[in-house]
Amino acid sequence: MDKVYLKLGGILFLTIAGIFIIDQNIKMLFVEGFRYYTDCIDLILVYNKGVAFSMLSFLDEWLKYIQLTMVFGILAYVVYLKKICYSIPVGLLLGGAFSNVYDRFIHGGVVDMVYWHCGFDFAVFNFADVVIDIAVVWLLILNFKPNLCKN
Repeated sequence: MDKVYLKLGGILFLTIAGIFIIDQNIKMLFVEGFRYYTDCIDLILVYNKGVAFSMLSFLDEWLKYIQLTMVFGILAYVVYLKKICYSIPVGLLLGGAFSNVYDRFIHGGVVDMVYWHCGFDFAVFNFADVVIDIAVVWLLILNFKPNLCKN
């Protein structure tokens, strides 16, 4: 097997598994009853049936299958590219995405818990959402600065 695929696959697997495990453990704290309230941030439990800001919730059961298809499509595309420099940001993105899709199968919606309400109300979100956002910014940087990604 090609050494690039082995390295890419190893980094992807470890990153995906690490993010998935961390996110699911955080979510279990809230599913089991943990709550915390402050003046600006509440740590609560919300099951989001849609995507960001509850959009597309009308898709109901179909949403998890659509997202799962998209996640596997991203994974296939990155393996096809064979660019090791994409492995960590894509691993972050896929780890968060797999964790959120897993929630849809297990809990009927994504487990969200961080509610910002200082100065303005913001959507309730979770660790996976933050990691996905970081991954998207990282991938945008790699795409707009191709000299950062030599392989």
